[in-house]
Amino acid sequence: MKRRQFLGASVAMSAAALTPRLLLALDKDNVYRNAIGIQLYTLRNQIKDDVAGTLKAVADAGYKQVEPYGFPNAQPMIDAARDNGLAIHSSHFDWDAVVNPDDKGVPPFSEILEKAKDAGLTHLVVPYLAEKNRTTLDDYKVTAERCNKAAEEAQAAGIQLAYHNHAFEFEPKENGRYGYEVLVDEFSDQMKFEIDIFWVQLAGHDPAKLIRKLQGRVSQLHLKDLSKQTPVPTYNGVANEAFEEIGDGVIPMEPIFQAAAEAGVVHCHVEQDQSPEPLASIRQSMTYLKKM
Repeated sequence: MKRRQFLGASVAMSAAALTPRLLLALDKDNVYRNAIGIQLYTLRNQIKDDVAGTLKAVADAGYKQVEPYGFPNAQPMIDAARDNGLAIHSSHFDWDAVVNPDDKGVPPFSEILEKAKDAGLTHLVVPYLAEKNRTTLDDYKVTAERCNKAAEEAQAAGIQLAYHNHAFEFEPKENGRYGYEVLVDEFSDQMKFEIDIFWVQLAGHDPAKLIRKLQGRVSQLHLKDLSKQTPVPTYNGVANEAFEEIGDGVIPMEPIFQAAAEAGVVHCHVEQDQSPEPLASIRQSMTYLKKM
């Protein structure tokens, strides 16, 4: 073997030897596989009809934890999850308590924090922004300021606050700059991100690269897949058919899990916003993840 060939082979073998087993997607000892969760918004219609039966189906499908929505009005989901041995660490909540605290009828964030502590939550997530909060880059700056204030309050209560993205945060605005850049620049150390990989991909960005860029600042991920037929980038509005079961779309999952492990992500949740058969979809996604 020539010296150049030998050196190339040695580098390749060294790189392989240094790859931690933690980074091998959903290998048997992978931290995410052993605690894979689901965002219950996926099953919102089934939950309306039969919360207990739906949460039993989630546990039977192999999920280990759930992330409710609509907190603090989520107690039936929380009770049914615990009845079925499912852990609950995080919930989406009434985000106006943080983003629009002066609006009429909005509960104080301190009350939501108190209820979150009583429920045993360790994470709360701002799940959305109304259009009035995201029209200009200045709107995003105000949102970041309010999130930072709430994150400090949450940290004092032992709870991590994070922000969940869609695609609209990546739409170019003044001078080509976009809202997510403002949040990245303006969020304090106390404020984290829950990255939804589907919406990042839809906006024309690489989710794994974004996760690595935000190393130490990403607390959780939402995992879903994007249809091959969906135009990219798309920032506002998408067909129901754009949402695919994991493994059926264009997003490679192994690089996502590798990036998550390197970036210190704590929890990963499957979510499929739209599906004609949500229970079948979550079972299919779990089957794929177990076989990776």
